[in-house]
This record gives sequence, structure tokens and C-alpha cells, in this order.
Amino acid sequence: MPSRTGSRPGADETDIHKPASPRSDETGEPEADFLTVLGQRVRTMRAVRAMSRKVLSQTSGLSERYIAQLESGQGNVSIILLRRVALAMGVRLEDLIAAVESPPDWPVVRDLLQKASAEQIAEAKRVLSGSAAPGDAPTQRVALIGLRGAGKSTLGRILAERMGWTFVELNREIERENGLSVAEIFAIYGQETYRRLEQGALRRLAEQPGPMVLATGGGIVAEPVTFDLLLSSFFTVWLKARPEEHIHRVREQAAKGLAQARLPDSDNALREIRAVLMSREPLYARARAVIDTADHNVAETAAELTGLVEGYLGAARRGC
Repeated sequence: MPSRTGSRPGADETDIHKPASPRSDETGEPEADFLTVLGQRVRTMRAVRAMSRKVLSQTSGLSERYIAQLESGQGNVSIILLRRVALAMGVRLEDLIAAVESPPDWPVVRDLLQKASAEQIAEAKRVLSGSAAPGDAPTQRVALIGLRGAGKSTLGRILAERMGWTFVELNREIERENGLSVAEIFAIYGQETYRRLEQGALRRLAEQPGPMVLATGGGIVAEPVTFDLLLSSFFTVWLKARPEEHIHRVREQAAKGLAQARLPDSDNALREIRAVLMSREPLYARARAVIDTADHNVAETAAELTGLVEGYLGAARRGC
């Protein structure tokens, strides 16, 4: 069997069954470090999507034990072999494992984006997505983001009533358009289909005329294209709270029959909420404004939110 480029003479695929020694490759990065980073990325992406290992296992068909090993940096060494092939050919690993064929000019575009400034990247995203320029974004559109239990629906209804605007819950809109509950969509079609339906519903809402207050699902930040569409089409406010408050509010909703999904008990719930919040905080922080709801009742937070929106509208009218 031919030897592999970049490997010792005579080495072949039987190396998959041997322990991999932590060597360095052409990037100067030890393979053990690569597996550690890979595991961290998997863990972070899972947390952003609020997926437990059990759910990921059921969705992917992989065992929870394998996923745990992957996240701890002990993934199958075959990924190392594939990485060596990519390095030997001078291509990127993602180019080998991409699900679809990239356009011929994609490597050039990718290299240009890596060297671009933040302003150039923002302009490129705006052009490619067909979004309005920042100054042209609708002023009478407010979207509330945050974890479940942040108060998006409650505060959104109050704000819409005070402003005389339409109130829309994105999840209810998805259910109305598809004739299924969100829980049924996840159970039957999975998260990928739900995110596609979410993006379609948001795009249609963004094209509707008239002032609107939109309450979004907590995981909308997990899909970059959908979240960028939200940020460019709405004045977005992050309703922030401590993990303990999120849990308390969701359990109150469950007791009233308002929550769709039950939280795990005690310590597990708090641990999961903290992990999800930590992974999503940098994304939530992209909102135009933040309101910290900690230690404030609904009336106080609603007053602060109303004042914030009125101030934003006033500044927009003055051209500030």
C-alpha cells in the first residue's frame, strides 16, 4: 500500500488502531491540541444550541460515550489522518469535509474576508444578504432576545400595548404557518428544519409594513444568517438575567401551564442554564441595547424598556 505524504515510510491506515503520539505538524500545533480545540468547538456549538449530549446522541446516531470522548479531546484518530492529508496537499481541512462543493473562487473570497476590517465584513454581509443599510433599517421595529424566562413575551406585550404596535411571538408565527407546535417540529423534523422555518418566518415578518414588537426564541442567535437578519431589520434588545432567575421564571411558567418544555431538576438545570448562557452571551451582546432585569419586577423593567425604545425613536427622528 502506498505510504502517506508526511508520514513515516510504510505507515498505513492500520495507524488508526494505534495510540496517536502528540506530534507537531506543519502548523506547529500538536495533534493533541488540535483534538482539544476540536472538542471545545463541538461542546460550544452544542451549548449554543442548548442540546444535551443525549439529544445530540439521538440526533447524530453516535453514542453519548463517543461524544463525551470527542468533547474531551479524545476523538477518533482518523480525523488526524484526514488532517495530515489536507496539510500535505496544502488545502484546508474544511475544504475536504464540506457537505457541498464550494464555488471555484471561494478560497479567494475566504482569504479576502480573513484580511478584511470589521467594517468591510459588515458591508459584505449586508450586500450578500440583501439587507438594508444601517441608516435605512426600520425604526419602528423592536425585537427582544434572551434566554427562556427572560420575560420577552410578557414585556413584549406590555411594550406593544403602550406603543400601540403589533406584538408577534416568532414561535407562534412558525406554528401558525406550519400547523405544528414547536415541540412537534423538533420531534418530527429536528433542529435543522426548525431553524430553516424560523429564518423563513422572520424574513416574512421583516418584510411586513407597520410597527412591531417581536419576541424571539432564545436560540435564534445560534444561526448566524438568521441572527444577522434580525439585527439588520429590528432594533434589538437583550433582556438579561441571572441563571437562577431564568430557572425560577421558567418554573413559574410551567406551574401555570405556559412553558412548553420542562427543565431538569435542581443542580442539573442550573448547570445547563449557565453553560448555555455562557456560550450565548457574546452573541446576545451584539444587540443594540441591553436591559438587566435582575432584581427588578415586571413593572420596573417594562418602564425601562419603554423609555429605551422611546429614546431610540426620538434619536432616529432627529437623525442622531
